[in-house]
Amino acid sequence: MLTWVNATTSLALALLNTLWALYLLRSPRMSPTAFGVLLGTGAPGAGHLATAQPAAGPHSSPSRCSFTLLLREATLPSSHAHIRNLVTAYLARHPAEERPLAPLTMALEAGGDPTSRSTLPGHITCSAIVIDREKRVLHIRHEASGELLAPGGHVQQGDRTLLEAALREVNEQAGIPPGALCATVPYGHEVFDIGVHDLHDIDAGAAKGEPAHRHYDFRFVFCLGEDTAEVVLRPEEVSGARWRRFEEVTSPTVRAKLLASGLDGRVEPVNASALIHDRGRYLLHLRDNFPDIWEPGSFALLGGGREPEDQTLRDTLRRELAEEVPGLELTGVEPFAIERATGVNGLTVPVQVFAGQWSGDPDRLFLREGVLLRWFTPDQLHRIRLSPGLGDLIHRHAAEHPTDVEAGGMPRVWDLGGRTVLNGIGVHLHLEDEAGRVLLGLRHPDVPYAGNTWHYLAGKCERESALACLVREAREEAGLVIDPADLTLAHIVHLIDTPGGQPLMQLVFRARRWKGVPEVLEPDKCLAWKWWDPRDLPKPIVVYTKSAIEGITAGRPYSEMGW
Repeated sequence: MLTWVNATTSLALALLNTLWALYLLRSPRMSPTAFGVLLGTGAPGAGHLATAQPAAGPHSSPSRCSFTLLLREATLPSSHAHIRNLVTAYLARHPAEERPLAPLTMALEAGGDPTSRSTLPGHITCSAIVIDREKRVLHIRHEASGELLAPGGHVQQGDRTLLEAALREVNEQAGIPPGALCATVPYGHEVFDIGVHDLHDIDAGAAKGEPAHRHYDFRFVFCLGEDTAEVVLRPEEVSGARWRRFEEVTSPTVRAKLLASGLDGRVEPVNASALIHDRGRYLLHLRDNFPDIWEPGSFALLGGGREPEDQTLRDTLRRELAEEVPGLELTGVEPFAIERATGVNGLTVPVQVFAGQWSGDPDRLFLREGVLLRWFTPDQLHRIRLSPGLGDLIHRHAAEHPTDVEAGGMPRVWDLGGRTVLNGIGVHLHLEDEAGRVLLGLRHPDVPYAGNTWHYLAGKCERESALACLVREAREEAGLVIDPADLTLAHIVHLIDTPGGQPLMQLVFRARRWKGVPEVLEPDKCLAWKWWDPRDLPKPIVVYTKSAIEGITAGRPYSEMGW
């Protein structure tokens, strides 16, 4: 069976080569011998792209690059899908290059690894076009060829994308790390040029045992994050470095594209974020704890990367808010600062931060991305994990807007312009065993609220009655069966859990009877159930839980906290 598959594959490739050869005989731009470029069936070599799952979402249009992946790259593309997307976007911008790149596109369809240096008669390499503030491009002398070229080389194992291969090469050869570079607004992660027209066939390398072959050089364009960058050459591969003006660039195709690009080496913001505030409190977004995204599991600002349809960064912000939190409408939106973040590939990402006002309840918003939204005051920030630099940004804004904070330092959450303020309703189960001990659960350290802390079995009422909610939560979380008729209201705690947060009405019900033994049914929320003497409660414990237990023990039906 395997022999038959191999034979069929070889026949298909042979037919493909023949048809392409006949096509090229009619092409004035390429010799008939070029038909086999990147259609070789060489064995996998040391240099190739690491594979992963394809990234979701539409591909960016050719007119302006999408920067969504700069900060929130959820998954990495597989090598073939990644390269096909790059080539497709490139050809949409440069349709005249479709014919000379046809062998590459056909090779991608045929299979094999076009990034491996053992793939012959040609394979992909990557280069970095680095532009400084004086509109000059970095060139280094490659020892292998003796030519002044942009930093670049072969793709290696571990390079997740071609862009990362280019970043690695400029770091290794010129000593410029990815953090010293920024993507450009028109191109972002897209290919600036694919060197085919001006790239000569590579002579056979006797020392490496390589026959004559061709490189398809994928060139990505960056600008320096600062005015200058120290160039530290790798002497075993490269020698002298020179910064050449656009009109002096060695590659004719790169030179032509640079002169027509409008690039000038200046750093421009490519992401937009919203610093949402209301009288001294700030709305922060808890990001998903996924390993391949920017700053997983941290509180950050809402926002994202510029998309092709965005004419301005204000458009970017409006679109991102509509996508992430429909119904969140800001007022008084103005540019506040330009911050710099580090993207998932190490590049520096300039972010335009807009300050805007909103005074609603985040629990009533429909959050499509991330875990939750919460209000925080500047004096609470040290208690939570923040994205880099966010704490300083908030403190700077608070210092520049002291009138936002009322006397006493806390905003009046119960007065939102005369509108009715809705109170959240929580339900809690107070169980006592025959010894009078109270049942509490140790919450999982990764839950959004009160991680690694002891708490009642509890739930948040939405579109169901308080008793129905509590009966359901007891069954789902601990396997306890309770008849609603056996529940009586034992205590109410009316509180503001966080300064500036939503008022909460916490209802605590005592169960006279129940069936079952408490067991951990949702280990991602609760680690253990345990009975505790109310006179010797565990630490740490949720503050209002302790207050409710003390109130029930003393016979008090009601308590307040945080007002």
